[in-house]
Amino acid sequence: MKHLLLPVFLLLSAMPVAAQGTNVAFGSIRQDTGLPVEVTADNLSVDQGDGSAVFTGNVLIGQGEMRLSAARVLVVYRAEAEGIARLEATGGVTLVSGKDAAESERADYDIDTGTIVMSGNVLLTQGRNALSSDTMSVKLSDGTAQMSGRVKTILQTGSNN
Repeated sequence: MKHLLLPVFLLLSAMPVAAQGTNVAFGSIRQDTGLPVEVTADNLSVDQGDGSAVFTGNVLIGQGEMRLSAARVLVVYRAEAEGIARLEATGGVTLVSGKDAAESERADYDIDTGTIVMSGNVLLTQGRNALSSDTMSVKLSDGTAQMSGRVKTILQTGSNN
């Protein structure tokens, strides 16, 4: 019986503690945040007063190999009108980089820092493995992510046919 408990103990001791969060790799490549951002959507509304644009309906954003889709995306431009400062995506958000995919209710992309913060029922899938949490912060420059707030993971340990 002891020999059966050892692998379970090792697996559990290697799993992240939910309250502390966990670090994970995200995406198979480093994202160049200096690349142009391409946005397609069904509708666009621009507000010259506050320097923003709202894309709605089947919004798809691409930058290099990264893809983000959502129902609505608010684009906030820099005050000097020299490009995009940040993107705020809401409504069924999906972020794909390489073979990794994450879903959430909201995602905020800070272009200058190259950070995407996903929040609200985050689900990250990496092959057959899945992780869920309240929030996930992705650093595109090095392809790492920090998951926090009730982190749960399902690790596939072998081939289950």
